[in-house]
Amino acid sequence: MATTSTSVRRFTLLLFALLAQLSVTVTAGLTGGIIRRKGTAFVDSAGNPFLVHGCNFYWLMYQGASPASRPMVDKVFQDAQTLGLNVGRTWAFSDGGDRALQISPGVYDENVFKALDYAVYQAQKHNMRLVMSLVNNYDSYGGKPQYAIWGRQKGLNLANDDAFYTNAMLRTWYKNHVKKVLTRVNTYTGVAYKDDPTIFAWELMNEPHCETDPSGNTIAAWVKEMAAYLKSIDSKHLLEIGLEGFYGASTAATRRWANPFESDGAGTDFIRLNKIANVDYATVHSYPDLWLPSWTNAAKLTFLQIWVNIHIKDATNILNMPVLFCEFGKNSRVPGFVPAQRQQFFWTVYNSVFSSISKGGGGAGSMLWQLLPKGMEAWDDGFAIYASDSSTSSIIDVQTSRLSKARATLMAAAADKPKYRRLLL
Repeated sequence: MATTSTSVRRFTLLLFALLAQLSVTVTAGLTGGIIRRKGTAFVDSAGNPFLVHGCNFYWLMYQGASPASRPMVDKVFQDAQTLGLNVGRTWAFSDGGDRALQISPGVYDENVFKALDYAVYQAQKHNMRLVMSLVNNYDSYGGKPQYAIWGRQKGLNLANDDAFYTNAMLRTWYKNHVKKVLTRVNTYTGVAYKDDPTIFAWELMNEPHCETDPSGNTIAAWVKEMAAYLKSIDSKHLLEIGLEGFYGASTAATRRWANPFESDGAGTDFIRLNKIANVDYATVHSYPDLWLPSWTNAAKLTFLQIWVNIHIKDATNILNMPVLFCEFGKNSRVPGFVPAQRQQFFWTVYNSVFSSISKGGGGAGSMLWQLLPKGMEAWDDGFAIYASDSSTSSIIDVQTSRLSKARATLMAAAADKPKYRRLLL
């Protein structure tokens, strides 16, 4: 029989253990484990539906790398949580240049990596998951052009930047970066990225193009290789390519008419590429203001409606996978802009996504471009959304509410409760 002092000591140790467990539970924020795909939908580890209502904030790592700007990371996650957003998309790359993550092939700045760790940690705290993009098609933050520059510095004879997809050394450098990021152990949480439910998905590349091969064969071969390689390291998390949604050369003209311009030359193909093994869901970007600058606002809205719905139809009927509208926005810098135009734009995307969810279609969510906190107005590219702007945040709030109701309805229907079988339209 234990003495009184021993009992007190054991009780105290037990109490501390329970408090420590409680602390971990409160800090973790996220529930539902790693998100996976089931047919045309996303589900959590318990099989419950996961409906994506998200945003972009590509700059998290860059801002987090400086103590002076790191508070912007905290602020944007607070704003996202206030709006009810549950997935954010950000860069897990910065190749050369200012605050570079990868200074040169295989050489990393630990301080910048810790900034990415911090972004993942803050996402977890604010009940949010992240899509992590692994390289850029463009020269912003290095991207494909920087890999080609590094290759030429090593003496490689590269005809153009598209050698990124075909040159063995450049492909190896990209694979090494993929492995470096996926196996990174977060310095704030102690969890490897590849095991962290905070990661919603990996993105192979932001908007891959290959103008030197409009057939699409080059990008198709690259996606096949890199998707298989990534999944060999992390088979648990979702994977997407990073496509804008353009229909390519292998697709019949009866579908290519939907492209906003002659995009066959981009060397990409929405249907063909998303059929490649290991790709879990399709992505679409939507920028009528950039793609169709001479069109009227009414015509742009008509295009947007067609663009969104045709991709939902193809994701549902041809690809049998979810599709996310991972970038969409209305440019406030277009002459004659008024907030009502942005409201119409958001309603068009949100209504189509919600309708698809209600009908069990492939439209599984959307992610606005881009959410900024107050204090980052200099980063406003014309598409920025602020939580304090009621003209847009009120629409986001409505989508938050009805997606929450739809999820509850879907869960109840799965539990065979007849009174909840009718989705809340």
